[in-house]
Amino acid sequence: MDRKHYTTSQFAQKAAVTARTLRFYNKVGLLSPSEYTEAGHRLYSDEDLWSLQQILALKFLGFSLEEIKVCLQKNPEHLQETLVMQKAMLREKRSQLDAVLRAIEKAEELLKRNQRDWESILIDVIQVMHMEQDKAWVKKYLTEEQQQKLAEISQKSYSPETAQKLAVWEENWTEEDQQRASQQWDAVFAELRRLVAERKDPTSVEGQALAKQHSELIKQLTRGDADVEAGVKQWWKNYEELPLEEKPFPMYHSSKEEKAFLQKALAHYKLSNGMQCSQN
Repeated sequence: MDRKHYTTSQFAQKAAVTARTLRFYNKVGLLSPSEYTEAGHRLYSDEDLWSLQQILALKFLGFSLEEIKVCLQKNPEHLQETLVMQKAMLREKRSQLDAVLRAIEKAEELLKRNQRDWESILIDVIQVMHMEQDKAWVKKYLTEEQQQKLAEISQKSYSPETAQKLAVWEENWTEEDQQRASQQWDAVFAELRRLVAERKDPTSVEGQALAKQHSELIKQLTRGDADVEAGVKQWWKNYEELPLEEKPFPMYHSSKEEKAFLQKALAHYKLSNGMQCSQN
């Protein structure tokens, strides 16, 4: 049975788009007609309609025409990966819009409270904007649920005075700092798993190198402050008591053997160096 074909105007009407849009999609190589008449007029099929619907759906999701072209050429697995990335990007855009709305609300609040000149109000809005943007990168690494869970653990672990001290320190904590710290802790836990899997001795050279690396990271985190160090120790204790599915960082979950290895390695390192070591 012959396929049914539509002229450009018929197809545009059927797909609820303009003929100009179809011509443009054809020009950029996104959607070409199935056939041409002898006079060179475009003819579209029902299969073309399905392709167009995919294009319009991806366009609605915020994809550029070039990204759509790649998605249509790749397999479903690639499309799934692309959708995940697109969702993350749109969430970031939403966060930016939320920040703008908060800045507007701040300006409205200031205007209602008193009659101040626009320049001073603008300065306040800019400050709010920078406060929001400075920590916007956190959302790239943690979902709102993870941030909430971390806040709950911290509230149980730190005294009000220590929490205030940490809040001041965190004001200068950048995305570069976070990336560096994540890489360092990833290396610690990867090495811990390797040493335990290979049945190494915690007091061996490798075990003590791990203990040193762990201790130095804790020292960087606590800046040698005894109250902060005690809070960090309590934080890890509270964290380890959580069910695995509730842990914000499941990649940092340690088995009983790994915990025992690290505890022995740190204890030996403490005796060897005459210092007090925190352990998770």
